[in-house]
Amino acid sequence: MNHAKTFRQLLKIKPLVLPGAFNPLVGMAVKQAGFKAIYLSGGALSASLGQPDIGLITLSELCQSARAIVQATQLPLLTDADTGFGEAVNVCRTVQLLEAAGVAGLHIEDQVLPKRCGHLDGKELIETKEMCEKIKTAVAARKNEDFFLMARTDARAIEGLDGAIERANAYVKAGADGLFPEGLTSTEEFTKFAKAFPNTPLLANMTEFGKTPFVDADQFAKMGYAMVIFPVTLLRLAMKAVEEGLKEIKNKGSQKNIVGQMQTREELYKLLDYKL
Repeated sequence: MNHAKTFRQLLKIKPLVLPGAFNPLVGMAVKQAGFKAIYLSGGALSASLGQPDIGLITLSELCQSARAIVQATQLPLLTDADTGFGEAVNVCRTVQLLEAAGVAGLHIEDQVLPKRCGHLDGKELIETKEMCEKIKTAVAARKNEDFFLMARTDARAIEGLDGAIERANAYVKAGADGLFPEGLTSTEEFTKFAKAFPNTPLLANMTEFGKTPFVDADQFAKMGYAMVIFPVTLLRLAMKAVEEGLKEIKNKGSQKNIVGQMQTREELYKLLDYKL
């Protein structure tokens, strides 16, 4: 299947909501719930591997996870490729390997490595020219012209919204198919950014506990955003349930009082298409 082509077609139906799946089973649940595409967050994947989101996971680990999610779900997957795993020459290999893994598209960001979560302070940016070289390299590296290449800018927190817009303009001219403005702090900022790019597919990050207020997907679409990701929501839900379950076992020595909160054996088998 040409997941990249399917992904581009889905962008015509706004908003395209992409829940973040950090493993294949969660991806299958996303599909079962009726979503048409999936997002793989670098932060969620790092956490699932027991690492903070500072660029520690390798390209090989990302490719392995992305390939497994695509194979399990057969849905278009947009993945976070952090800073591209190095300089422009590394970005070339990043694009080639993720495209070979069946991914529909990726985004790279303009942070200095080691990077930081987009909603934390203390970030540093590479020069605009250097980021543009990464984008040009990515465009040249893809074999499938439908493979979606997105530029993420973290400039809002450092250079202000106007600085982020200026950088994003340069990234589009360098060949980026879409834009991901990270860390915007109000609907006014999202609206202003969108008005600057009426013909470019835009992504809004609806993460929790960050700098962005809660905005629903339809509201983002009205502001001009084609995609809305919920990158770490499912991981946070799952880990909270794990914490509560462990407390119950630790305190009471049994899980019987929380069985009603669990996915049943039958529900799991149905998700896995496991016929006894």
